[in-house]
Amino acid sequence: MIEQIFDKDAKRTIARKVLEALREWFEVDESREQYIRESADQIFIAAKENDEYVGFLCLKETGNATVELAVMGVLKDYHRSGIGRQLFENAKAIAVEKGYSFMQVKTVQMGKYEDYDKTNMFYISCGFKEFEVFPTLWDEDNPCQIYVMALK
Repeated sequence: MIEQIFDKDAKRTIARKVLEALREWFEVDESREQYIRESADQIFIAAKENDEYVGFLCLKETGNATVELAVMGVLKDYHRSGIGRQLFENAKAIAVEKGYSFMQVKTVQMGKYEDYDKTNMFYISCGFKEFEVFPTLWDEDNPCQIYVMALK
């Protein structure tokens, strides 16, 4: 079941549970804590299975017409089960309903790490298109790939 969460404490609790279980992707403590902190003030969509939260997605406004898929995570036991797609489709519908024209997402450039290549393929399968790579935005070992999609 996919639901939008409004309570700030619940958002932080769900984000912490999921992100701490996904340390391969969220290994930098400072960054992970920032995602958790910022999630409280973002559009927050969560996936629940058997009365347990197993994934979430946050949207953040980056411009008057653009929203960013700021952070997303699904517990490993639920990967490839369609939960990520459901979270994304729900987030996209909310973004359209709120009047945004574009959605963007940032990840590590394709070809650097196998785990991130899977993430890239997921975003491409959702309809995102390559926009630009910033080779040193994060650091040289993690070139930032930006994907975009039109919502209208």
